[in-house]
Amino acid sequence: MKEMNSTLQNCSDLLNLARKFNCFYLSGLHQGICKPFIVAGHQVGLIRPDVMKYIRNFPEVFIITEKCIELNPAFRDYRERTRKVAEILGDLRKDNEICALKGWRDECFEVSTPLCHESLLEMDRSAICLFGIRNYGVSVTGYLNHPSKGLCIWLQQRSFTKQTWPGKWDCFVSGGLAVGYGILETAIKEAAEEASVEGDLIKKLVPAGCVSFYFESERGLFPNTEYVYDLELPLDFMPQNADGEVESFELLTAEECIQRALTPQFKTTSAPVLIDFLIRKGHINPENGTFMKLILNIVKISWSEYHVRPTERISYNDLTLHIFFALAQTQMHLTNFVVVN
Repeated sequence: MKEMNSTLQNCSDLLNLARKFNCFYLSGLHQGICKPFIVAGHQVGLIRPDVMKYIRNFPEVFIITEKCIELNPAFRDYRERTRKVAEILGDLRKDNEICALKGWRDECFEVSTPLCHESLLEMDRSAICLFGIRNYGVSVTGYLNHPSKGLCIWLQQRSFTKQTWPGKWDCFVSGGLAVGYGILETAIKEAAEEASVEGDLIKKLVPAGCVSFYFESERGLFPNTEYVYDLELPLDFMPQNADGEVESFELLTAEECIQRALTPQFKTTSAPVLIDFLIRKGHINPENGTFMKLILNIVKISWSEYHVRPTERISYNDLTLHIFFALAQTQMHLTNFVVVN
């Protein structure tokens, strides 16, 4: 009975955590006052009022109407759109007033049409959140089945010099999908750089689907899709960082991971990957009273929500529709999402 009560409490606590990383549509912090961001006739994001006040100063680039904000349709192609937006972001960065741009990354993410049919432009990843554009990334959960402790999971502590979430505990390996890199390619690259996983070991990568959520913070809006991989590691494996972006690694039991994730020392936007892994491994199961709500909080915040009026909230009854759109949304990205041969 004590163990059951502990499990139920963990599930309830994780549900509260899920509401934090999926806070935009669930809390409605800026619903009704964000405007759709339109590029080449396609809605690619949402823009908050605190960002609108800056881009109003560039009417030759951003056309603001009562209903939306549109990137000037006179910009004809990927290259021109990218250049025009980069110029504006450069000016805004010099002003040093926008929190998100203080973490400039010199790494670009691609902005594409819904369902990823067409690439529209690219912009520095630090600016993506200003326009509420969906961010794609890869996360690898490194784990092992310990003979006495059971399921154990490797976590990394992020470097204290990272632009975002410095010093926070994070998934074993993760990274954003930068321009020019595929999903599997990113997973392999990040595993080598962050944890020195190479050779035969990296061939054990197993694709495990994707997790989506919509986070909001003072920096901006973060609709996010993470492609997740599982990597079972040997008992004697010791990860070593190779790129200076990790302070340390720690191997924890599943229960210890849950407790770590519930603390302020854990990166909020990595929690859905951990929860998804624990659900798939049966550590969090349908017998828990809040299991279904927990699933729904990490299921898939899809492009269908982009085209719902921002004043409308997500209903749990829309689960089937959301899954359908989410699967369609990710289909175009899955070309490289395979096991290493």
